[in-house]
Amino acid sequence: MNNVIKKLDGANMDIDLSSDDKNISWKQDQCPWNKDKNTKEYKCAVKNTSICPYFCGIEYLDNVLCCYPNKNPYEGKNK
Repeated sequence: MNNVIKKLDGANMDIDLSSDDKNISWKQDQCPWNKDKNTKEYKCAVKNTSICPYFCGIEYLDNVLCCYPNKNPYEGKNK
C-alpha cells in the first residue's frame, strides 16, 4: 500500500481557539497570544480574511500548530 499525503492548495476554513461557547463538548486550549495579551482578539485563521503570523498549520486530527511568541519558521517558504 502506498501511503502518500498530499498538500492541497485552496483550503477555506475558520480556526479559532478563543471560542466563547462554554458548552463545547471538547477540550480547547487558549490561544497563547490572546492569553499573553489578556484579549480574545486574535484568531488562527479567518476565512477570506487573515492568517495569524504565528499559525504554522494543522496536525491530524485537529491540533493547531502555533509558534507564539517565536518567529514562524514557515514564513515566506513555499511547499
